[in-house]
Amino acid sequence: MLHDIGRARTHGLEHGQIGAKMCREMGIPEDIARIVECHIGAGLTAEECLGEGLREINCVPSTLEEKIVAHADNLIRGTDEISLEERLRYSNGLPDTIKKRMVALAEEIEPYRTR
Repeated sequence: MLHDIGRARTHGLEHGQIGAKMCREMGIPEDIARIVECHIGAGLTAEECLGEGLREINCVPSTLEEKIVAHADNLIRGTDEISLEERLRYSNGLPDTIKKRMVALAEEIEPYRTR
């Protein structure tokens, strides 16, 4: 649940960066703050952040933990588990580069998943 701490302030795309700032202000370790910062979709590049009006920082998950949380978050809509295909349908407005990154993230992380 900590990955969505920024939703206490906003439900917009910026909740990742806001949540990471909140974590840092509370003294939560940086590796956890980065998980919060990088969990949006399959992450956002610094250029994509800037284009969305966010701080221009690289928010693409790079550690295994960051990738697991981002992928797991993609598979939940509300309280329901959804497929990657459903997530991509709900993400129609996203650029193809981001959708491709979501697919690549799923292909990397799914082998670790146990049901």
